[in-house]
Amino acid sequence: MKHEDIAQYLLKDLKRKGADDVIVQLSSSTNDIVKFSNNKISTTKDWSTTMMSVFVTKDKKIMATSLKTFTEKAAADLATRTLQGLKQLQPNNEYFGIAQGPFKYKKLQEYYDPKVKDMDIEMIDLVKQSLDITKKKVKRAAGILEKNDVENYLLTSNDIEVRENGSWLYFSIRALVNQNASGHQTAVSRIKNKLNVIETAARAAEIAHLANRPRKRISGTFDVIFEPLAFANIIERIGEGASIFSVESGLSPLKEKLGMQIASPLVTIHDDGTVPNGYASTSFDAEGSPTQKNTIVKNGILKTYLHNTSTAYRYKTKSTGNAGLIAPDPHNIVMEPGTQTKDAIFSSVKNGLYITNVWYTRFQNYSTGDFSTIPRDGAFVIKNGEIKDALKDIRISENLLKVMQNVVMVGKEMRQIKSWEVETPCILPYVLVKNVQITKPE
Repeated sequence: MKHEDIAQYLLKDLKRKGADDVIVQLSSSTNDIVKFSNNKISTTKDWSTTMMSVFVTKDKKIMATSLKTFTEKAAADLATRTLQGLKQLQPNNEYFGIAQGPFKYKKLQEYYDPKVKDMDIEMIDLVKQSLDITKKKVKRAAGILEKNDVENYLLTSNDIEVRENGSWLYFSIRALVNQNASGHQTAVSRIKNKLNVIETAARAAEIAHLANRPRKRISGTFDVIFEPLAFANIIERIGEGASIFSVESGLSPLKEKLGMQIASPLVTIHDDGTVPNGYASTSFDAEGSPTQKNTIVKNGILKTYLHNTSTAYRYKTKSTGNAGLIAPDPHNIVMEPGTQTKDAIFSSVKNGLYITNVWYTRFQNYSTGDFSTIPRDGAFVIKNGEIKDALKDIRISENLLKVMQNVVMVGKEMRQIKSWEVETPCILPYVLVKNVQITKPE
């Protein structure tokens, strides 16, 4: 039997055996990576995977599982084991079902490019070109170029059956002059001709080159220019914190703040599952609800939480199209651009800092938003709009909402960011934040 036939059989068998709500999600992908280090390609690899995720409820008892062997017998056995396992669970009285279909779905722009699937040889050429670029300014570079071509098939017990193809490209490069001077940049795209590998490599090399200068440790309060790669770590937390799951779990500082001013009037942030070329854009969520653009923050005011069908029922509102199998999640987090050029933002800073990247962003208190993060790669002192000394061994020790409230300039140049520190794709500009607390790590 075809995999889709197995998915349909599993859904019918679960319903026949007494399940209430069922979601079966089938994902088939082909993947290729090119890894490079010390200015040489070190690994090339390709593989294919097929996964079938299953969400089942009975009498408000919930279980998520997966099918690993795609036969009718394996599907029947899974259905039997799942229903038996549900009997051992306690009901979740706050569960109120999944989306009722069928739906009409908006055709998204720039979310699938069949040319991506055939880029195997071209990926190697692109990596070689990027290394040629970085050699002009740095001693070595390392990173990865990855592509994925995926077909998703979603089937539910509430009259939803939908298919969607997707393509993804991800490029990450770290350029190093020496162990103390590095630059890191990433690029993502759903479309082949919109992946800026060469430009990204050149930018990483430029940051590393700038970082090869006297380095100093500082502490105090400074105005800070955040490059998009760095500030994505912060606005990602706003998107995650807007999930009603985070709010109810005490993992968000946005609890009981709907309608309140939580950020500067310059800040408008959307969750948008439909944005063209968005790395996480999709026409439907994990329940099959159509995705949409949700304004989380408008001119600094918190406008909405993100919901699935069940949580929306409890809050007497509508699903925002953000269902994961367990909890609502953002798709693409988009911070609207401002009117300032990058040069204008730098010129406005008389004595401040420029942060190009951060890592180890950790919260000391999720409910208040207290966090710390460590600048890495290029971090600099800015004097009268110009980059001066490079920085070392500093930490940002701040509060999420205070940072958002202290945004004083927003750039108009937008970049899409995804990295190993930023799992939810973010699309945002350069940002200037006043009065950021800088400490020295112990």
